[in-house]
Amino acid sequence: MGRVTSYGAIARYLGTGGARMVGWAMNACHSMPDVPAHRVVNRNGVLTGKHHFGGNLMQELLENEGILIQNDQIIDFQEKFWNPSDELL
Repeated sequence: MGRVTSYGAIARYLGTGGARMVGWAMNACHSMPDVPAHRVVNRNGVLTGKHHFGGNLMQELLENEGILIQNDQIIDFQEKFWNPSDELL
């Protein structure tokens, strides 16, 4: 099963200035196959970065990993949420 995280969770883990900076970084690497940028969403589980992937690719990638989405929002977001601060040392 796939998991997702938020821009803010990554920012907190890295100690950066904020979620917007992480969003810019994700935008710069969304086409790199080794960076799972499609797994980063906003704090409410909304696919706010989907327009950077073109078409419906972000949703398709997440659904291929078992993530359910309705109206551009992840269903059971808290269940699928991965918090790097809790799981990485």
